[in-house]
Amino acid sequence: MNDIAVSKRALRTSLLALGFLGAMLFTLSFAAQAQQPKKVPQIGFLAGNREAPGVGAFQRELRDLGYIEKKNILVEYRYVEGNADRTPSLVTELVELKVDVLVVGGTLVGIRAAKQATKTIPVVIVTTQDPVATGIVDSLARPGGNITGVTTLTRELSGKRLELLKEAVPRLSRIGVLWDANAGAGPAIAFREYEAAAGGLKIQLQSLEVRGPNPDLEGAFQAVAKGRASALITIASFALSPYSKQIAELAIKNRMPSMNELSAYVEAGGLMSYGANNADQYKRAAVYVDKILKGAKPADLPVEQPTKFEFVINLKTAKQIGLTIPPSVLARADRVIR
Repeated sequence: MNDIAVSKRALRTSLLALGFLGAMLFTLSFAAQAQQPKKVPQIGFLAGNREAPGVGAFQRELRDLGYIEKKNILVEYRYVEGNADRTPSLVTELVELKVDVLVVGGTLVGIRAAKQATKTIPVVIVTTQDPVATGIVDSLARPGGNITGVTTLTRELSGKRLELLKEAVPRLSRIGVLWDANAGAGPAIAFREYEAAAGGLKIQLQSLEVRGPNPDLEGAFQAVAKGRASALITIASFALSPYSKQIAELAIKNRMPSMNELSAYVEAGGLMSYGANNADQYKRAAVYVDKILKGAKPADLPVEQPTKFEFVINLKTAKQIGLTIPPSVLARADRVIR
């Protein structure tokens, strides 16, 4: 009997020891899981060039939202740098990194490449195109799929830009339109829209096709002189953005008033611009990234449109080309560079 009692006590002791050991292992396992660092989200970001205003605006907004690069968020940047042919391969690079969100700005070529490259990675776009008409999303209110973002729809402002340019230069009858023929369908569509609007204003347009990544701008301005156009409109594209200062200098040299789609061109010395604030659109893209990282689905996030358009005039440039901006036009400017 004593032997049996001893055996029972030993069994109870063993069971207690096993229970204690199990509890210890569970506690250690739980603590180890709790101490594991959270996965740092990775963003892929494609833009025209690192100096583009949208890049800084995107970064600042991320910081305002509480994200610090290399601490609680990683951003992989890729830049087209004027070579539109590289766009699909740059998108593929970012997709292959398995980023958590892909941000694609500007070019329709890049957006289409992203649409083809992934059906699962959320894509936030910033575009001047109509994403419904171009088949990128199902509708602005309910995009469907994995793509959402911001559209400036500035193509619809083509007629307004022509009107403002004609008001600033009343005798204007012929305008050169500078665009990159290597930048996909977007600029060609834009030129046709300018043509449609020009008829009602009794303005003739001269097509000035250049081809990135090394556009012959000198040749384009020689063609303007031969064609006797007395003003210039530049259709924005990744390939032409790095040359905004050179375009402005050539326009000034030829004493030619210029209208632009982005304010960055006016800041570089162009005469005027009318369109949505490009930096604001990239700030909104950062907000979309934040929402997606917090669980929102792109399919349920409506594609945003700008509610305000900005008219910018560079009076310093006006003086250089000997142009007096009518007071009625100057009074409508949202921003004047002196």
